[in-house]
Amino acid sequence: MRLNKYISETGICSRREADRWIDAGRVTCNGQAATLGTQVGEGDEVRIDGELIGSKKKQIYIAFNKPVGIICTTDPEIRDNIIGYIGYPERIFPVGRLDRDSEGLILLTNDGDIVNEILRSENNHEKEYVVTVDRPITDLSLRMMASGVKIMGELTKPAKVMRLDAQSFRIILTQGLNRQIRRMCSALGYKAQRLERVRIMNIHLGKLSSGQWRHLTLAELSGLIRDTGI
Repeated sequence: MRLNKYISETGICSRREADRWIDAGRVTCNGQAATLGTQVGEGDEVRIDGELIGSKKKQIYIAFNKPVGIICTTDPEIRDNIIGYIGYPERIFPVGRLDRDSEGLILLTNDGDIVNEILRSENNHEKEYVVTVDRPITDLSLRMMASGVKIMGELTKPAKVMRLDAQSFRIILTQGLNRQIRRMCSALGYKAQRLERVRIMNIHLGKLSSGQWRHLTLAELSGLIRDTGI
């Protein structure tokens, strides 16, 4: 197994970060300075900054229905942080984020590789949201959201948009700019009153209650791995 993959599968970091550590000379294998091409076999001893790292950990993949008010940070000093709220017994971290005032589906894992693949904007992975704004939204505004809205100095990528009722719509994005949907609404003169993420790629929120979490099914995980290509 390649050294960067071995390191990432312990849950310490992603393969890309492992490559940086190897390149910086922080990693040894059996007492020798490692290189990017180093292969690790059974019984080999790998250390980072002199500290021995363990074997591959069981990979964890969780779907969580984040309530409004929970903050997507791993910092235990921040009140209402997502990790403390869930209370999972092993180290996990959120894949991306939902802002404090938003709710719905967020994935958590200890697999750094899958995090990078999902978040990389050029991969165009779909994320689906249901949005309610503060007043009736026009068909023109929905068409503008679909074609792209200028926020933070750039035009958003084309999106799929479908009206649900006078003040609500469904939108599917393939990028994740900071507070993107709220900024798009604001640019068109609306305020997003409720924003719920209902899907990430092939993972659906479904009937998962607010504040509850579950492990991904084998079918969901297979689809996620297939679509990310890890």
